[in-house]
Amino acid sequence: MFGNDRDSLRRYYCTVWEKVRAGRLLEPLEQLIAGVISEHPEYQSVLIDAETILAQEYRPEEGQANPFLHMGMHIAIQEQLGGNRPVGILEVYRRLCQRMGDAHAVEHAMMDCLGEMLWEAQRNGHEPDEQVYLERLRRLT
Repeated sequence: MFGNDRDSLRRYYCTVWEKVRAGRLLEPLEQLIAGVISEHPEYQSVLIDAETILAQEYRPEEGQANPFLHMGMHIAIQEQLGGNRPVGILEVYRRLCQRMGDAHAVEHAMMDCLGEMLWEAQRNGHEPDEQVYLERLRRLT
């Protein structure tokens, strides 16, 4: 697995993508990450050079999206869906997929709610509120 620091996480993504490109077998977590990377061809080239990406800072104020944050949010949502946690998220996801017709676009919409909830929790110094998150997701339907 990867560590708890930014560089270890970034190296892990690079390692997974290297294994995919080499056609090697993947562990379940690696399969999840590889699936998300595969859905984002715009990030694949940066995963080839781990040393360069370790030094890269992604500053929103400079118009830079952080590919690791973006892919990590997809992974978090897929994990939530896999465990139906918070309870009810899977049903909301299914309704959104029916309405929008594109699972990837649904995850992007869900990411906005997740990011907002996490930002508020951090700003206010409290735990993320799953029920607030779920209610925001329900409003999307």
